[in-house]
Amino acid sequence: MRFSNAFLDEIRDRVSISDVIGKRVTWDRRKTNVSRGDYWACCPFHGEKSPSFHCEDRKGRYHCFGCGVSGDHFRFLTDLDGLSFPEAVQQIADLAGVAMPQPDREAEQREKERTGLVEVMEMAARFFEDQLQTPAGAKARAYLRDRGLTGRTIETFRLGYAPESRNALKEFLAGKGVPKESIEACGLVVHGPDRPVSYDRFRDRIMFPILSVREKVIAFGGRAMSPDAQAKYLNSNETELFHKGSVLYNHARARKGAQGVDGAGTIIAVEGYMDVIALYQAGIENAVAPLGTALTENQLDLLWKMTPEPVLCFDGDGAGIRAANRAAELALPFIKPERTIRFALLPDGKDPDDLVRNEGRAPFDKVMAAARPLAEMIWNREVQGASFDTPESRAALEARLRQVTAAIVDEDVRRHYQQNMRDRLNAFFRPAQQRQGGGTFSGNRQGRGGRNAPQGNAVSSGISDRLARSSLVRGAEGLPPLRESVLALTVVNHPGLFFSDYDEIAIIEYEHRDLQRLWSSLLGIAGSVGARLARDRLIEELETAGFDGLLKGLDQQVRNSRLWTATAEAAPEDAREGFLQALALHKRTRALLWQRRELERELAVSTEEGDGERVPQILRALQEVQMETMRMENQEAIIEGFGVLSGRVKGPAGK
Repeated sequence: MRFSNAFLDEIRDRVSISDVIGKRVTWDRRKTNVSRGDYWACCPFHGEKSPSFHCEDRKGRYHCFGCGVSGDHFRFLTDLDGLSFPEAVQQIADLAGVAMPQPDREAEQREKERTGLVEVMEMAARFFEDQLQTPAGAKARAYLRDRGLTGRTIETFRLGYAPESRNALKEFLAGKGVPKESIEACGLVVHGPDRPVSYDRFRDRIMFPILSVREKVIAFGGRAMSPDAQAKYLNSNETELFHKGSVLYNHARARKGAQGVDGAGTIIAVEGYMDVIALYQAGIENAVAPLGTALTENQLDLLWKMTPEPVLCFDGDGAGIRAANRAAELALPFIKPERTIRFALLPDGKDPDDLVRNEGRAPFDKVMAAARPLAEMIWNREVQGASFDTPESRAALEARLRQVTAAIVDEDVRRHYQQNMRDRLNAFFRPAQQRQGGGTFSGNRQGRGGRNAPQGNAVSSGISDRLARSSLVRGAEGLPPLRESVLALTVVNHPGLFFSDYDEIAIIEYEHRDLQRLWSSLLGIAGSVGARLARDRLIEELETAGFDGLLKGLDQQVRNSRLWTATAEAAPEDAREGFLQALALHKRTRALLWQRRELERELAVSTEEGDGERVPQILRALQEVQMETMRMENQEAIIEGFGVLSGRVKGPAGK
């Protein structure tokens, strides 16, 4: 029996190839990366002692680097178990929980017709390619040349030209024996009961073939050459082959580009055809684009099938921010562990095509490196441009965030998002004095009884006070906590850290509101300036943004504390070592504060409910947090003395 490609694709998508192969092999724990869907084992097709058999869930393929065998789900079962192809399909369908299709002459006829339509679309693509090279295509060739596209790029993407004629394509296909019904079914002509004579849909346009996952031409996009055209870009209409909301431009090529050598790449979703093509020409081969509309759920699913964390790239202007927020709202209900999205925002007024064509690849790479997580986009959307100077406005923000995060279907992810938003609210609304001192989150709740309630509140308060007094978190009057000042000022004075430790720098979170704003500006400057970033340029940009007073305060704070690795005079290697040690303390400090807040919240609830068994356990955990805090404070002298150990850092008087 003949199976439709749609049915085979469906059952392949529902069953990971690692689940099929894993029943026959033992995965090598050292080389296998389950989170990536990347598996290694000794080859079941030939004897070997070291694993050279590779299986990738994202591709749905396996390959042995020893004996050379390769294939998909069905090939594995037919080659290893000797099953016939229908038997292999039956086995995968059973695993997928999908019923086998019954013999259907009509379905087989439709599949045959689809194959015929694909052949017609291929003929049309060749026609458009040929027309681009004719005298009539000179204007289109000049346009593409002005956009910086090379002949090789034009050939790779099979760009073409639709002549300024109502029937050039129709007559060409008819001359090849293609029936009128097939031309109409492909959407290549405009027709209908109110049009006695059909005519070419695409006229005087640069043509972009749109390919299926199997790299067959299924539709076209056309860019008008005339400025008077009603639509600058025009896509094929919906057909048997093409459903716009379920297709990504450059899907197949981007999937291959994302895998690269080690399969560690991501997928970048940009706005349009030219963005994808310009990025490809600049060496970025893993970009796709929706087809002239906002991203759909189906397209988001396609992205997640290729990578667990695609990056959505938007212009940094108001329209781009609005589009990013719509995409965030679309994705939020469907995120899961190992499945989310990030957002890269371009400099205002720039698109990827402009950026790489005028400035090269490096600035775009910096924008991608600074891509923001979904949680940050959600938070920024709710707080940007609003005032929260009344209890009512703050309560409204809290209610909105609670409602937004409630949309997340996965229970574990939803819980972590809710906690993340509570932490952000806590830092955002905490009074300045309390932010600098640590404060408490919920230690003021009153118990309803239970003998342990007073003791619990007293111990909790004591531990909170201990953390508040800690040199790890306190700051001088009006200044950030010292450790946060060290981190920020070290990067300002030694911007080379952006290139050696960007991943760590980009995710640092600060309690101090002024440092939060400084850090946001600093990351934005680094993303826009790129490789040209130098200390003087960075400080000039920050001072222009209004951070002059804060920078002077930070510098005086670290000098008074003799933390010379954060100053401009420190040797780069000492600055980096001091930064990494301070960062390690900062991370652990935030973890302790988070633990303390959670424990205090649990303690308040337990005392209120009179849970006599749970309260002692929480108190012991709080005491452990206190002991860990004391241990970390004892490390302060080591960190603070680091800068003068090697002799490469000048002392306060330049010694």
